[in-house]
Amino acid sequence: MLAKNRLPGSGHTTPSPPGSPRRSPRYRRSKASGRFPTVVQPNRTLAHRLSWLIVSVLLRRQGVFLFAPLIYISCMLIYMGTVSFDVGPIIRHRSPPGSVYKSPQLYAKLRPEMDADNSTADAISTIWKHSYKGVEWKPYVNKSTGGSYFTLPESNGYIYVEANGGLNQQRTSICNAVAVAGYLNATLVIPNFHYHSIWRDPSKFGDIYDEEFFVSTLANDVRVVDTIPEYLMERFDYNMTNVYNFRVKAWSPIQYYRDSILPKLLEEKVIRISPFANRLSFDAPKPVQRLRCLANYEALRFSEPILTLGETLVKRMKEQSANHGAKYVSVHLRFEEDMVAFSCCVFDGGKQEKQDMIAARERGWKGKFTKPGRVIRPGAIRQNGKCPLTPLEVGLMLRGMGFNKSTYIYLASGQIYNANRTMAPLLEMFPNLQTKEMLASEEELAPYKNFSSRMAAIDYTVCLHSEVFVTTQGGNFPHFLMGHRRYLFGGHSKTIRPDKRKLAIIFDNPNIGWRSFKRQMLNMRSHSDSKGFELKRPNDSIYTFPCPDCMSRRNKTTTPDTRPPSAS
Repeated sequence: MLAKNRLPGSGHTTPSPPGSPRRSPRYRRSKASGRFPTVVQPNRTLAHRLSWLIVSVLLRRQGVFLFAPLIYISCMLIYMGTVSFDVGPIIRHRSPPGSVYKSPQLYAKLRPEMDADNSTADAISTIWKHSYKGVEWKPYVNKSTGGSYFTLPESNGYIYVEANGGLNQQRTSICNAVAVAGYLNATLVIPNFHYHSIWRDPSKFGDIYDEEFFVSTLANDVRVVDTIPEYLMERFDYNMTNVYNFRVKAWSPIQYYRDSILPKLLEEKVIRISPFANRLSFDAPKPVQRLRCLANYEALRFSEPILTLGETLVKRMKEQSANHGAKYVSVHLRFEEDMVAFSCCVFDGGKQEKQDMIAARERGWKGKFTKPGRVIRPGAIRQNGKCPLTPLEVGLMLRGMGFNKSTYIYLASGQIYNANRTMAPLLEMFPNLQTKEMLASEEELAPYKNFSSRMAAIDYTVCLHSEVFVTTQGGNFPHFLMGHRRYLFGGHSKTIRPDKRKLAIIFDNPNIGWRSFKRQMLNMRSHSDSKGFELKRPNDSIYTFPCPDCMSRRNKTTTPDTRPPSAS
């Protein structure tokens, strides 16, 4: 419909013309500009004009879209240090504290003050001061009494397990197998040790442990035999691979064995569990825990040759340290080539170290570290305290903790990586350092040299009887030793467990002085003393924390508490 003309006096009714389109504010001019006087702007400086120009450009949409990406990219290039300008330096970033191995530089800086420190405090005789609430812990394993081996109820069948791993992982398998066999009223066959490409040790049970003593100690609780009767093996063509094998999940509860394995055991009379390392939960009913204690702390004793040599080396260490009250420090050092390679940490060996570690990883773990998408961050690993301590770092730490140059140290380890270079600083700080190779003659060690588990058993014995045990890396060896030492030393592990996260930051501090360094090391030593007494909590290993399942409490001024741990 056409619009009507509403102007008065018009006799026509023609359509109105369309309205003019509104001009953009950017181009609109005031019609009154000619009718009003122009406002005179004051004079502007060059800085004002430049600021006004920049603001005007940024306020316009097209300007923002054009310049914002350019500004962002320019800032990033400057930040990353890839663009050089004459007006300022390139920005360089320091590595995060604790992410780089700088211990050699710290040693060079602290050594003059360390050598000049004439402190007369004897750390080895004053280190352990903490006690557990005025009470002592004593070994307590409620052994069954009365009757002989044959007084046990009729067996439900035979259990055969394959223990995999190194010396102490196999020890876990043995103790757990004893507990499972006792719980199921089964007969345990002497565990078979699985040969592993890493440890390369073909030793059998009797080569490492006193088999006769093991069987007799458990005789009133669990039947143990060395072979399965012939009439049963005949059903399986005398081949253990034909025996039904259970693939048990790690950390399975004891109820799983009752519900799933016992029925098959009653049906077949022989069952196999392989592998068996860590196949039983840490938490279990008291009767199961008692059998674990009995197996680990009482029944498992090293074979006579290993025990004799180990005790001989303990005697020699005590004779050499007679001036220190026959007390010595044992250190478990994990700086073998395979450990350094597995950690993926970077030290100060340069290109040769890098080549050695790549080759070692490929030999031991083919393809594990080169999988697509796997990212290895050595700096983050070091910050998290996962790198093995070097011999130099162990020496620095112990000197800071108050152990002087005359302290006698027993070093438990395998073949140290690049030993000629890496061991030199430690020997400078502790010239009275000994190893089993230094204490024993070649003839004495000859029967054990090609057997890693037997060599580890010798180290275990010497470390067990030291006044101070120092652990530098996790693993089954230090965990079992801490528990065993608690069992022998009234509940106190007498173990130094350094905080490796703190150590990584301290060793990376170029400004720290000897006094400050020593103060922090003494605090760390004191913390280890306070943590010497620890009770087992849920999900803790009974092999590391034997209190209260394997030990009972008594007041220091009273007679021993002979009640079971559960009643104390």
